[in-house]
Amino acid sequence: MSGTSYLAFSQWFIAAEQPPHLAAINPNEGLSDAYRDLSMRGGMPDLWFTKRLQVNHVNADTGKTLREDVYEEALRYPLANHPVWKDKIARFDKIKVPAYVVASYSNTLHTQGTFRAWRRMASTKKWLRIHNSQEWPDYYDEVNTEDRRRFFDYYLKGVKNGWQQTPRVCYAVLDMEGGDILNLPATQFPPQDVKYTKYYPDGKLRTLTPSSPTQEVKVMYDTETDPATASFITRFDRKTVMVGYSKVHLWVEAEGADDMDLFLLVQKLDVHGNPLSGFLVPNQGAMMHDLTERSGSVLRYKGPNGRLRISARHLDEELSTGIIPAHSFDRVEKLKPGEIVEIEIDMSPIGMVFYPGEQLRLVISARNDLGAIMPGTPAYIPENKGKHSIHTGGTRASYLQLPVKPV
Repeated sequence: MSGTSYLAFSQWFIAAEQPPHLAAINPNEGLSDAYRDLSMRGGMPDLWFTKRLQVNHVNADTGKTLREDVYEEALRYPLANHPVWKDKIARFDKIKVPAYVVASYSNTLHTQGTFRAWRRMASTKKWLRIHNSQEWPDYYDEVNTEDRRRFFDYYLKGVKNGWQQTPRVCYAVLDMEGGDILNLPATQFPPQDVKYTKYYPDGKLRTLTPSSPTQEVKVMYDTETDPATASFITRFDRKTVMVGYSKVHLWVEAEGADDMDLFLLVQKLDVHGNPLSGFLVPNQGAMMHDLTERSGSVLRYKGPNGRLRISARHLDEELSTGIIPAHSFDRVEKLKPGEIVEIEIDMSPIGMVFYPGEQLRLVISARNDLGAIMPGTPAYIPENKGKHSIHTGGTRASYLQLPVKPV
C-alpha cells in the first residue's frame, strides 16, 4: 500500500490487522490518532475540518448512510478515554510489516501523527524520509516515485537493488530562505548526537537565555485585546542546527477565568528581526499569499507549533518522556482562582538551521494565529477570557527545550 493523507491514515489501521498478503506499506503524511491529530487537537474542539470532511467526502450528515458522525461524537464525547476514540487510534504495536514512512516538519494536520506512528510502530524494518515541501508535490516527484519503486521492488519482487543499504532515516534541515539541505542520513530520528538544550524565558528582558533567570517575573496579557501575546527572543552568534523533538514547559496562571487555550509558535527571524516563512507548494502567487496569511497552514510553514487547553494538561505517565510529553485527555482539571500550574506542550518536530545573527522567537498566545488547516475552512476560535500570566525565572522557571545538533 502507498498513498498520502487518508490513504496514509488508513495504512496504519490496515497494517495493524496483519493481513497475510500485505507485503509492505508506504504511508506519506497521515494522522494516526483522530482525537489528537484531527478533532480535538490540544484538547480543543477544533471541528470545522472534521465537518468539512464529512460533508465533502463521507456524507455522514445526509441521514442516508451508516457512517459515523465524528463531528457529533466529538461534541458528545469530549474525552479521549471513550471507546469511540480508542477505535480511532492506530494499534502501533501490531504494525510489523516493512514500512517506508514519509513525513515533513510543516504539515499542521499530519506531522505529529506521522512521527508518532514512526516512533511507536513495532516493525523492525522501517525507514523514514523527511522532506521540505507539501505531501502532494513530494509524492509525485519523479525521483521520489523511483525511490518508492525500489522499496516495493525489494519487498514484493525480491529484486536485489540495494534497498537494505538505504539509510534508515533521511532528514531535511530547513533554512527558510531557499537553502534547505535534503536527504541527510542518520540511523535514527532524532540523530544520535543531538543534545537537548533548554532556553529560559526572561520576563524582564523578554529574551531566551541558556540559564534560568534568578528573579521570578510574570508576563501578563489580556486575552480580549490585541496583541494577546507574549514572546521571547534569542540571537545566535554562531551557526546552530536543531533536529528532533521540541517541547515547551510553562508555569501559567489565569485571572478572570478557570481555563486557558494556549497556542505556541517557534519562529525563525532574520538578522533584522523579520519573521521568515516558506511556501510548501509551487504556487506562490498573490492568491496563495491571501489564502495562507491567516489560514491554510498546511500550505505555508511558519515554524514548529503546539497548542493546549490547560484543563487538559494531565500527562499520560506511560507514554510521556522527558523529550516528548503526551497528554491523556481523559479528565478536565479547571483552574482555581490564583492557582499557578505547571504544564508541558509537545511541539511539532524541528529541522532548522540558524546562521550567525539570526534569531529564534518563542510566541505564546491566546490567539489561533496560524488559523485553519485548509483554506475555506473556518478557524477554531479559542474560548479565552480574562488575563493570562506566564511565569518565568526563580522557582517557576519556564523553558523551551530544543534538540541542538553539533555542527
